[in-house]
Amino acid sequence: MIRYFHVDAFAQRPFTGNPAGVCPLQAWLPTELMQQIAAENNLAETAFIVLRSGSAAEYDIRWFTPTVEIDLCGHATLASAHVLFSHLGFTGPQVVFHSQSGPLRVSREADGRLTLDFPARPPQEMTTHPTGLADGLRATPLHVLAARDLLVVFNTEAEVRALNPDYARIAALDYVGVIATAPGTDGIDFVSRFFAPRVGVPEDPVTGSAHNTLIPYWAAKLGKTELRARQISPRGGDLWCRLRDERVDISGYAVTYATGELLVGTVG
Repeated sequence: MIRYFHVDAFAQRPFTGNPAGVCPLQAWLPTELMQQIAAENNLAETAFIVLRSGSAAEYDIRWFTPTVEIDLCGHATLASAHVLFSHLGFTGPQVVFHSQSGPLRVSREADGRLTLDFPARPPQEMTTHPTGLADGLRATPLHVLAARDLLVVFNTEAEVRALNPDYARIAALDYVGVIATAPGTDGIDFVSRFFAPRVGVPEDPVTGSAHNTLIPYWAAKLGKTELRARQISPRGGDLWCRLRDERVDISGYAVTYATGELLVGTVG
C-alpha cells in the first residue's frame, strides 16, 4: 500500500486552488506504475517523493500529469511540502527537493504560507508568432514571448478571462503550455491562465511553474521585484511573488482535502 494525500495548493479552503496528489515512498516505484497512478488520480499532477539516504530534510521528487512526466511543477511541490509539514512530522524551517530542474527549497512562513524557491525562466520576445497560435487561442495577443512555455500578453484581464481555446490546436504547438496574462486590478499586479493540453492538462487551475516566466516578465514591465498574482481559472488562486536575480520566490497556502492509501498490487 502507498500513503496518499490529496492537497489543494495555492488555496486557503477546499475546492479552490490546484489539486495535487502526493505519494511519499520508501523507494522509487517503476516509472510505468507511477504514470498509471497519476492517470488514475486524473489530477493536473501527482508528485512522488523519496527521502534521501542520510538526510532528514532532503527529498527527491518527480511529477506526473495524467499522460507524461514533467520537468518542473510548482503546485505539487507546494503540496508535497505541506504534507511533510502538516502530516509527516517534519519540523525544520525548510525542506529541499531534488528534481530534474535542480534543488528546489520550500520554506514555511510565520503566517502559514509556504514559499517555493525556484529557478527563473525569463521569456524572450518572438518576432514571428508560432503558426496556429491565434487560431488555437481564438484571439490575437498583444505580445508573444517564449521560454519553456509560450507567454501571450493581452491588454486586459477581461480578455484573458474570455479566452476559450481550441485545445487540439494548442496541443499541436511545440511548447509545454501557453500562459495567457494581462495586468491585474485592485492590488493584483498581474493575472494569468495556463493551458497545457499537450501534456494532458487542458487548463491548469494554478500553475507555480508558469510564474518562473511570469515573474521576470512583470518585474521588468512594472519596475518592481515583489508582486501579487492571481490565476483566474474557474477554481482560481493567489500567489505572492518575488524576483531574486536568477531565482524566484512563489508563495501560497495549501489545505488537505483527503488522505488515504492506494491499494496498488493488492486488488485485482
